[in-house]
Amino acid sequence: MRLRPTCVVDRDPVARAVAEVVALLTPLPEPRLAVPGGSAAAAVGPIREALGDRWRHVLLTYTDERCVPFDSAESNRGELHRSGALSDAHPPGHELPLYLDGERPHVAAMRASLPFRRRFNDRLDVVLLGLGPDGHVASLFPGHAHAGSDTLIAHIEDSPKPPPWRVTLTHSALMRSTHNVVLAFGPSKRPALERALRGEPGLPTSGLPGLVFITDQELPS
Repeated sequence: MRLRPTCVVDRDPVARAVAEVVALLTPLPEPRLAVPGGSAAAAVGPIREALGDRWRHVLLTYTDERCVPFDSAESNRGELHRSGALSDAHPPGHELPLYLDGERPHVAAMRASLPFRRRFNDRLDVVLLGLGPDGHVASLFPGHAHAGSDTLIAHIEDSPKPPPWRVTLTHSALMRSTHNVVLAFGPSKRPALERALRGEPGLPTSGLPGLVFITDQELPS
């Protein structure tokens, strides 16, 4: 029996997501966290700041990455570093990039998979996700055949949303996470949020463990 996801409505969904993630990570001696790009990345800097000295114990990776140079505006990791959300002056205990400049997508996925197994033990404690208007999370798009259903980090060479080359945590990886926190704010996300809360088959959030949606949208009960 699948548990229904939790939905939290808050006027400041970013602050609420920060509080949720920090509360989940704080008791753990070496918390394993994956963070997104896009609008949900607004929570990453405040999470780092709220954790304080605990941040240096965090094992950090990314939900997905576009296969573009680090200095590209489309690089999730690059944008988080340039914005100051992530800082070389205050690094986490370990940072695992899903893509490094010049790698082919399949090489990047294989390279990232080994430290994900050794340092993260193939598991995450918390995955912070954004929700696309089409219902996608990470680079997992509804109706798109994703490679390696049994792998935890996969490459994509035909993403329905450009750029086509990406590396992503798979649905299997999200299923192995203890908590999946989805930040979905703004009216453009409401239709996808309603579908996800219904547990619509085919959406990548369907059936995920520890699933919490945080939004600013008032929804019918």
